Amino acid sequence: MYIIPAIDILNKKVVRLREGDYQQVTEYDVSLEEMIERYQSNGTNFIHVIDLNGAKNDFSNQEYLFNVIRKTDMKIQYGGGVRSIEKVKELIDAGVHRVIVGTQALTNPSFLVDLSKSICGNYKCSDQVVIAIDVLDEVIKYSGWMESSPIKLMDYVDKCLALGFFRFLCTDINKDGKLGGAGIELYEKLLDHSPFIKLIASGGVSSMQDIEKLSRIKVESCVVGKAIYEGHISIEDVKNWNLEALISI
Repeated sequence: MYIIPAIDILNKKVVRLREGDYQQVTEYDVSLEEMIERYQSNGTNFIHVIDLNGAKNDFSNQEYLFNVIRKTDMKIQYGGGVRSIEKVKELIDAGVHRVIVGTQALTNPSFLVDLSKSICGNYKCSDQVVIAIDVLDEVIKYSGWMESSPIKLMDYVDKCLALGFFRFLCTDINKDGKLGGAGIELYEKLLDHSPFIKLIASGGVSSMQDIEKLSRIKVESCVVGKAIYEGHISIEDVKNWNLEALISI
C-alpha cells in the first residue's frame, strides 16, 4: 500500500475543507508547484489534486492547473467537475494520469457505459478512470455531498465492475477532515464484498498508525491531506513509507 498526498485547490490556492464544506476552509501559505516539488521522490510519484472550483462548474483554475501538470513528472490523480466524456478526454490529453468521476456516474445512467465504450477497455479503465464513492453511513452521496443516491453501495460497485472499472476512491464522509482515524470498517466491507477491487481510501487519516491499519486490510493506497498540513504526518514519513512499499513489491 502506498500514500497519495492530497492537494485541494480553490481559487489557485492550496486549501482543505472540513466535511466538504466550502464555508469551512483552511488556506495554506504554499503553492501547488511548491507542494508537488516537496513530495517528489523515489516511490512517491502520485499526487491527488482536486479542483474545488471545478467541482462547482467554475473552471477558472483549469489553465493554471494544466500548466502545472504539464511541467511535472509526477503522476496526477485529478478530480473536480468531471461531468462529461469530453472532459475526461481533455484531462487525459492534458497529461492527467487518472481522472476521478463521481456525480455524473451516479446521476446519468449511460455515462459509465458510454465512457467504457468510448475511451477504454478494462485495463485502461482501471488505470485512467477512478470511480469516486463518497459514503455517509453506507449511503452514497453526490453533488458536494448534498444529495443521496438511491443506489445501494454494493450494487453500485457491482455495476462499475461489470463495465470494467475496478479502481475506487472511497471517502468516508463521517471521517473526512476530522483527523479522527480512517473508516476501516467501511473499507473492510467493500473488500469483503469484492476482494479484487483496487481501493483508494480517503478521509480521517491522522497518523502513521492509521496508515498501518489501512495497510493491514490491503487497500491499494490512501489519500492523505490534512494530517500532513497539520503536522501529524511528515512529508518524510510519506516518502519513507512509499519507498519501503516500493522495495517490498
